[in-house]
Amino acid sequence: MKVMPIRYSSDVAAMTRFYEALGLRVGSVSRPGGWVELPADGGTLAIHQSSGEDVGRCELAFEVEEPLENVAERLRAAGFEPGPPMDEGFGHSMRVQDPDGVWVQLNLYDRDLYT
Repeated sequence: MKVMPIRYSSDVAAMTRFYEALGLRVGSVSRPGGWVELPADGGTLAIHQSSGEDVGRCELAFEVEEPLENVAERLRAAGFEPGPPMDEGFGHSMRVQDPDGVWVQLNLYDRDLYT
C-alpha cells in the first residue's frame, strides 16, 4: 500500500510548479490535466483541481493493490464501516472514517484510464 496525500487546488499548474521547485518531479497526469501525481521516496503527492470549499484542503489517501471488497471486509471485521466502492475516472475508490471521524480515501487505480 502506498500513501498518497491529495492536495486540492484552484491552480494545478501553479501548485505543480511549486512542488517541482521543492524537488518533486511530475509522474502520472490525467488527460484533462486536473490531476497530477508527484512521486517521492515515501509515497506520492497528488494535486487535484478543485474550487470552493475544497481549495487548500489536504486529504489522506492510500493506493491499494487488491480488490476494495477485500479491504472493506477487513475494515468491517475491525469495527469500521466503509462507504461503497465507487467508479472513478482513474479506477475505483472507497472512503471510510478513521476513529476520529476523519475521512480516508482508498484508491484502486487502472492506470490505463488516465495516463
